[in-house]
Amino acid sequence: MSETPGNPGQARLSVGPVEVAYLRRDEALEAVGRAFRDRAPVRIAFCNANTMLHALSRPRFAETLAGFLVLNDGLGMNLCSRLFTGRPFRDNLNGTDFTPEVLRADGPDLRIFLLGGAPGTAEAAAARLAVQFPRHRIVGTRDGFFGDEEAEAVAEAVARAEPDLLLVGMGNPRQEEFIAAAAPRLSVPVVMAVGAFLDFTAGNVVRAPAVVRAVRAEWLFRLAQEPRRLGRRYTVDVVAFLWCIALLRLKAGPALRRA
Repeated sequence: MSETPGNPGQARLSVGPVEVAYLRRDEALEAVGRAFRDRAPVRIAFCNANTMLHALSRPRFAETLAGFLVLNDGLGMNLCSRLFTGRPFRDNLNGTDFTPEVLRADGPDLRIFLLGGAPGTAEAAAARLAVQFPRHRIVGTRDGFFGDEEAEAVAEAVARAEPDLLLVGMGNPRQEEFIAAAAPRLSVPVVMAVGAFLDFTAGNVVRAPAVVRAVRAEWLFRLAQEPRRLGRRYTVDVVAFLWCIALLRLKAGPALRRA
């Protein structure tokens, strides 16, 4: 158990090189609200089993995540927490649910830039967000289909729009790596790597019913929707994830550290 950078009183779960903050939902929302108020930049990533597997197998990605406030997402993170500390996370902080909570929270009216998805996805998501959260303003959209040679121009377009909140949905590790590389060009208080949030918001992907999400079985619903794309993630990659964290737990020794 270690502490979150910049917040010495906040514990975090350490799994190999990956650090995941132990924050309740209200605490995470307060951290975001504080960044808006103080104009003190924060980058937020959401770590599920797939993200953890990427980070454990790719040192460069783990180094990238070290510059983020990493929040827990899903059953895999609860399993990690129980294995390494003997306790679960108190709230499930997946990006698809957490992002609307940021937009609903008390605070300033925000300028928002949406980046990611196939052509047309960010625009469709912007139209829906404008209806759901009319006090905020969408100041820019861009699809995520661009190469490395265009990344600097995309970052400059975001900077010119001067958003308070940048939502990047390009899948991991690409979205987090883009955010880390673009950060020196940006002065955005809050940047969030939101995965499939834009696709869900645009209506490209149907969200699991609330009862399915409540029992943490949304992954089964998504697998049924997209078996070809997600089949490996929820079969082979799950086995690899379990193997990796089991080995790390054995190396950590017999004693569980409780917060």
